[in-house]
Formats: sequence, structure tokens, C-alpha cells
Amino acid sequence: MMKTLIVEDKENTRKGLLRLLELIDANINVVGECATIKEAVVVANACKPDLIFLDINLIDGTGFDFLEQTENLNFRVIFITAYEEYALQALKIGAVDYLLKPVAIEELKTALNRVMELPTQVQKQQLKTAKQAYNNDGETIILSLQDSFQIIDLKELLYCESDKGYTTFYLNNGKKYLASKSLKEFEEQLTKNSFTRPHQSFLVNLKYIDKYDKSGTIYLKNGKKIPVSSRKKETFITKLFSWNKNL
Repeated sequence: MMKTLIVEDKENTRKGLLRLLELIDANINVVGECATIKEAVVVANACKPDLIFLDINLIDGTGFDFLEQTENLNFRVIFITAYEEYALQALKIGAVDYLLKPVAIEELKTALNRVMELPTQVQKQQLKTAKQAYNNDGETIILSLQDSFQIIDLKELLYCESDKGYTTFYLNNGKKYLASKSLKEFEEQLTKNSFTRPHQSFLVNLKYIDKYDKSGTIYLKNGKKIPVSSRKKETFITKLFSWNKNL
């Protein structure tokens, strides 16, 4: 029997997963259910499970925090997550198995089959890659492109331009990437950093601004000109001066 631990802070998800495991008769012995990282670390060290179903967002941290505290143990992991795009992108980049809530029985079977065939050392590397993508400390953004996920270093991002629901990211090295999302969907994350939105079609990295023409034009250090809309002019100037004071 495979010793299995469920680490999930929602009781209904834990109980639902238990029922599914009983239904598929997967030769699994659930040795514990935990709702917090603190509790899960104690149980994992005591029971040394072979497999852990791990929620990516727990009430006292993330699943990656738990993995850091149990790195000396040897077990396989299947993540459980709600439909959170950022978390899912990180898991997909690492090629880590995951289950979406509510868990479906066929998806559970597929995930179990895949993870059992995977050498634990291979999965550890996959988890490391996923962790790097997830814990980027706001210094990167993950773009879902047509055939890949692209990690963008925000320090190298000059500006973003939106057109008909698509957004193009322009980098300092001359590269550009087209994402099939509107600029608004990136605005919250980027404006927490050194970015401002001077126009409905543009997000600009303040560190790459060379000058601002009072007629309403931003000149970037690479020569690109960005318009400033009349209704955003005052907000833009305020943020520009505020950002410079903090340098």
C-alpha cells in the first residue's frame, strides 16, 4: 500500500478526494489529512509518505513552502489547485502534475498513473522549476504564448502595446512577444512595479523614459515615442516625479 498524505485547507476538498481514492481502489493508504503547512511538516516527517496531494495555496503559506521544509524526504507530489492562472502557469512550466478543484475521478486516475511512472529525482527537478516560476518575487511575468510559456524579466521590459485584445511585450534586447490578452489583464501586476499606463494602448517602464515632452509625448531611451492621453496626463506626471524621488 502506498502511504499517502493529503495537505489541503478545505475540508470538503479533502473528503471529496478521499471518496474518489476509495472508488478507484488505487492501493493507497491515506495516513493523514492536514490543513496547514505546520501540521503537514510534522505528519510528513513522522509518517514518511510515498505520495502527497498538496494544495498550492494554504492558509499559512504555499505548497512550495511545505516542500522547502521537507526537502530531505523522498515522496511524489500531485498538486491540488483552484483555477488560478498564475499558479497553473508555474505548474505547467515545471511539467508538474496537478488536479483542478473540484477533483474529477478520471483526472485523478490519469495523474496517479503519470506520477507513479516518474522517477522521484526527475519530479524534484520539475518541482524546482515550477517553484522558480511561481516564486518570482514580482521580478518576472509569465506569458502564455501560442506554443509555450515565456518568462519575462521585468527589468528588461521596455513597454507593452495593446491592439484588439492582444498585447505585445517589447524587451530591451530587441525581442518581442505577443500574448492573446488585453493590456488590462497585465496592468495590476505591472503597475505595482516601475510601470505606468499613460495611454489606453500602452504600459511603459519608467526606468526607460528619456524625457517627457509637455505636449504629451514620452520618449524612451531607444527612441520610441509613446503618447500620453489628456485624461491620464496628470496621473502620469505625478507617478513620474514620485518614482524619481524614490530612486
